[in-house]
Order: sequence, then C-alpha cells, then structure tokens
Amino acid sequence: MIEVEIVGVRIELPSNQPLVLLREIHGERHVPIWIGTPEASAIALAQQGVVPPRPMTHDLLVDVVETLGHAVVSVNIVAVEDNIFYGQLQFDNGATVSSRASDALAIALRAKCRIWCADSVMDEAGVRITEHDDGEDTEPGPTVDEERELRRFREFLDDVEPEDFDG
Repeated sequence: MIEVEIVGVRIELPSNQPLVLLREIHGERHVPIWIGTPEASAIALAQQGVVPPRPMTHDLLVDVVETLGHAVVSVNIVAVEDNIFYGQLQFDNGATVSSRASDALAIALRAKCRIWCADSVMDEAGVRITEHDDGEDTEPGPTVDEERELRRFREFLDDVEPEDFDG
C-alpha cells in the first residue's frame, strides 16, 4: 500500500464532472477519481474546515463509531475496475468495511486518519504530473494519450474553487 493525500476536488471540463485528486506522499504520481457532486461537496467542505450546524452523513458515521468506543484508523483505496474505485474503512479493532472510494475519502478527512492506495490501483490509475523549472524531463516523456490527459488536468486544476459545488 502507498500512502496518499487528498490534493483537492476539481471539475473536469467540459463535462463539469467533479473529481478528487490524490497524490502519493513519497512520489510524483496522482490518482484522479471521478465522484458525484454531493461527495465532492462533502470533501471540499471538510478540507476547508467547515463544521455544519448539524452533522452531515459522513460526520454522523464518524460520530457513531467514536461514540461506540472505536475509531477509523485508515482508509484504503483497494481496487479499481472499469474506472470504479473501491474503498475500505479500517477500524481500530481490525474490522474493515467496504465503501465507495468517495465516501471513504470524505470519512478520512473527518476522522483525520491516513489514506492508503493499493499498489495495483496506483499502477493502473496513477499519472505523473510534474513541472520542471528548466523545462527538461528527467524521465522519458509521456505518451500522446498521457500528455492529453495531463493537459486536461492542468486546464481545470487552476480554475476550480470549493464554492463551485454549492447546491
């Protein structure tokens, strides 16, 4: 497993489809996961530190787990099949619960736990997004498809704000 962090929530243009972008902690690869608007909003709000007056679903789940004397200790992105990412919640007693990746990530932010990505998921879905100050790549360049994907990422990464997800 590879430890990752949430870079943020973005909108893919022109489809206006939200995605969450993960980045490996000790590397250059990123994993884009296309998600629904409610999950994008939940992740963006948690990243901003917004505390709603009443608990949202992900807050409620973490509160229930903690009230029962347990904790979510990590979130794992365990598989990707046909561009569908599978998550898993890991609890302090060793139990695991299957989850959508987007829900797992929203819970991770609220539980303040580590996020891990299976090596196989990173190998299949990970992309390198690097900028070199001197303009020279230290590794072989991306393929045409990879370059197109990187260009698409860069187009929307700069322009999206969490407010774009307000209902």
